[in-house]
Amino acid sequence: MPTATSPPGENTSAALPAPPVPGRTTMARKLTMDRWMVGVVLLLTLFGLMMVYSSSVMLALSRTDGSSTHYLFKQSLAAALGLGLFYLATRFDYRHLRHPVVIWLAMTLCLVLLGAVLLAGSRWLNFGGFSFQPSELTKLVLLIYLADYLVRKKDQVRDLRGFLLPCLAVLLGFCALIVMTPDLGTTVTIMLIALCLFFVAGVPKLYLAAMSAMGALGVLALAWISPYRWARLISFLHPERDPQGAGYQAIQSLTAVGAGGVSGAGLGRSGQKLFFLPEAHTDFIYAVIGEELGLIGCLLLVAAFLVLLWRGTRIALRAPEPFGTYLAAGITLSLVLQAFIHMGVVLTLLPTKGLTLPFISYGGSSLLVSLLAAGLALNVSQHGT
Repeated sequence: MPTATSPPGENTSAALPAPPVPGRTTMARKLTMDRWMVGVVLLLTLFGLMMVYSSSVMLALSRTDGSSTHYLFKQSLAAALGLGLFYLATRFDYRHLRHPVVIWLAMTLCLVLLGAVLLAGSRWLNFGGFSFQPSELTKLVLLIYLADYLVRKKDQVRDLRGFLLPCLAVLLGFCALIVMTPDLGTTVTIMLIALCLFFVAGVPKLYLAAMSAMGALGVLALAWISPYRWARLISFLHPERDPQGAGYQAIQSLTAVGAGGVSGAGLGRSGQKLFFLPEAHTDFIYAVIGEELGLIGCLLLVAAFLVLLWRGTRIALRAPEPFGTYLAAGITLSLVLQAFIHMGVVLTLLPTKGLTLPFISYGGSSLLVSLLAAGLALNVSQHGT
């Protein structure tokens, strides 16, 4: 039977599609988001709700008309809204965040919110019984700004005047406002993340060393001119000198962790949360975890954040372009670094800074922004290579 033949000289191979390469995904195709990171974020959020209830139940009973779930209810509302933001953050192309109008509008909003807080003389803005901490949102917006800036100025990273000074002016301007709220812990976290991203971008080590030294001197100066901050620093070095004053939190925190032993006293059985340990449901919730779930519970939580670090680093390394790399790296560092600083404070390895444990501590602002940030990191994972 005759078969069709091509005219002489015609190349038929050009009409055939190229065979797919196993394991390779093109940029046009959207990938599945990192399931490990999704799982860790959801587990941490659920665990946080459990620990918020456990650590705040007695406080809720004392401050309300007998409602033991007062703080759990408010945190659950924040979790529901945060999970909605978490989902929405994965549904668009994260590269749209680089648009200058988006960045500057977000930064302007943060300025307005911080200004409103300064006028009110508090860290929080109150909305009908709910409060919001603008410094949490500012931290995320500055990460987006920094990621975009590092990409736009990638050929000038060794230029002190053209690259470093303009960026530091923006960062220090916002940090000055945050310190005035007052919130030194968030300021320190922002500057540490900026240093890490500068290192990744290839900023000369001499500049990094100079910024680190000036940053340390700046923190000491802020502590020196503020009596309560200086008292915190001294109590960190010698908590036993003022066991009923500046050293009280550190001593009670270590007492809680030590009482937990290896396996813990049991969920809900913390003794220190009975008004012995201040801020047990926020800045010192890791101490309650140590007392109720013991060394095992503490190490499992550390492992969860290490998994978050692993997956976040993997997302950053596989990002399709530098903006995604810096964004994912900055978000990952923000969440994990803050978690380890919180743990260091609880274990008296670091001075008291007033930082929450991401996804775990009571605080709607922290939970909302943490979930939104995690969603943006997962957005990058859907466009990886």
